Amino acid sequence: MIELILGGARSGKSRLAEQRAGAADKQVVYIATAQARDPEMAQRIQHHQGRRSGNWLTLEEPVALAKILRQQDAAGRLLLVDCLTLWLSNLLSLEPGPQFDQQRTDLLETLPRLQADVILVSNETGLGVVPTGELTRRFVDESGWLHQTLASLAQRVTLVVAGLPMALKPSPGSNP
Repeated sequence: MIELILGGARSGKSRLAEQRAGAADKQVVYIATAQARDPEMAQRIQHHQGRRSGNWLTLEEPVALAKILRQQDAAGRLLLVDCLTLWLSNLLSLEPGPQFDQQRTDLLETLPRLQADVILVSNETGLGVVPTGELTRRFVDESGWLHQTLASLAQRVTLVVAGLPMALKPSPGSNP
């Protein structure tokens, strides 16, 4: 099963993903995409690390996400990826070239083939004003397109607002 959990900054999306992973009767592999490029980000990473179960395997991979998903894939596992928008930022910060499209395509082709359950966490960036800079507009566009594609692949999509999960797929009242 693939689940996509979306929400704004500090919406509670990572906490929800961690709760769902902890409730699953599976071995959890937490795949972190963040890079501590400044002291504030290092502090955010420490905050997230402090919440994780000591029983979980944590791996850090800022770029080659599909590759690490394939390496960690196994029946009876749950792979929790936090977060896709940081992964996109990492890709967009690389030297210009085909790597962005290759990594994105690799992820989208890998996900449906995995035996493990997957929870993907990402920031919903399309609810605000249109950014004025070219790079930030591309980031918003790329994350929106990625979320749409992932939502079509996922069996469950949840939007978190103010710590409250809202089921988008399957829709409320439908059979999961």
